[in-house]
This record gives sequence, C-alpha cells and structure tokens, in this order.
Amino acid sequence: MLGFSSNLRYFVCCTPVDMRNGFDGLAGIVRNYLKKDPVSGTVFIFLNKSLTHIKLLYWDGDGFAMF
Repeated sequence: MLGFSSNLRYFVCCTPVDMRNGFDGLAGIVRNYLKKDPVSGTVFIFLNKSLTHIKLLYWDGDGFAMF
C-alpha cells in the first residue's frame, strides 16, 4: 500500500512522459529536465500525455522504487 507522508517532498513533472521509461529513463528526466537529484529521497511523479497513467519514482536509500 502506498500512502503520502508529510515528511517527504513531492515533485510533479509537468511535461508528459513516455510510460515505457524505467528507472534509468525516469531518473534521467529528473536530472536533466527537473534539475533535481533523483537519489535525494524525494518522490517524483510522472503522468502520460492523456493523463491516464501515473508513475512515481522514489529512492529509498537502498535503491529505486517505482509505483
């Protein structure tokens, strides 16, 4: 189960993202487009063009988790 926490930061990528992207592709978008560090412990939220799919990328200290 996924729940939102007030001790985490959340960033939404406003540009539509290809949902075929995996860990590396989404981490690259975080670095190059959002200009943030993907391993900072922040939750990054991505949506597709038609707003029907969502992916969340999160570094939990041991590796990336994608929801």
